[in-house]
Amino acid sequence: MRIGRGHARHHHGELLQGAFRDACGAPRHGLVTLLMPGAGTRAVFVPDPSADAVTVVPAGRVKAERAARLTADAVGAGPGGRVELAGAVPVGLGMGSSTGDVVATIRAVADAAGVTPTARVVARLAVAAEAACDPTMFDDRPLLFAHRDGHVLEELGPALPAVRVLGCVTGGGRPVDTLAAVRSYDDADVAAFEHLRDLLRRAVAHRDAALLGAVATASARRHRPGPELELLIGIARDSGAVGVQVAHSGNVAGLLFDPARAQSLHRAAAALDAHGLPVTSVFGTEHEPSGGRQWTTTSARPSAGPTSYASTSA
Repeated sequence: MRIGRGHARHHHGELLQGAFRDACGAPRHGLVTLLMPGAGTRAVFVPDPSADAVTVVPAGRVKAERAARLTADAVGAGPGGRVELAGAVPVGLGMGSSTGDVVATIRAVADAAGVTPTARVVARLAVAAEAACDPTMFDDRPLLFAHRDGHVLEELGPALPAVRVLGCVTGGGRPVDTLAAVRSYDDADVAAFEHLRDLLRRAVAHRDAALLGAVATASARRHRPGPELELLIGIARDSGAVGVQVAHSGNVAGLLFDPARAQSLHRAAAALDAHGLPVTSVFGTEHEPSGGRQWTTTSARPSAGPTSYASTSA
């Protein structure tokens, strides 16, 4: 076996999360993530035929260790070796750090065996390694993903509406235990989420940034209610954003702006800072030659034009 290399993307929380009907009408937990540009997590796997276990660096990444063993079994490789992980996303903020470790490790171990697994195979292995995973192993198409089952419930369309995301950290940046944040839903919840699913489908079909923002805001209110979220929504409204998205199992959040009408990014950033919500990044869902850029309070160049703010009662 050769040295294997793998890569995984990160995300900025969810646009929608809840329980949705599958093709047979059964309710399934699902989500739509907001992918981020950037380097993500990288893994290098060095096989060691003399070892009978996998070592992961940094230590303590038990999900990555489990993913390495599962992948080695799947590709018929030996059980020993060393995985080295590198990535800048903090743990516990809801940005897919654990899935990044797992997906990059799966790809690196498979690459060492000369195998390129499909996204669906990676998803299946990732769920086996960490009980639930984000859909970052797939491409940029917006997907409603059953994160506990590792399969796609629906391909919503070719691309999200173009929005600019002003990212920040809530909750003092405290990590959140993702598995401890699992919720249960009743039939009324499923009906409400199916309504939001239909609205998101329409937002994608019509490239409607305002409707996308309305769906994200409604989903955030269902999962992260409280004064801090209402503060974010107020800042979004006052600055002309189309909505707010949050990590439903973390403390990262974003104000969503229509790029053609987002003239108030600086004002929104100042308002966030004044309320103790540190600004972390600005990026877009639209494809850019630069692949997005890190935010500083002097780097955004808002464009001229009116703004809008959408909401939904769902």
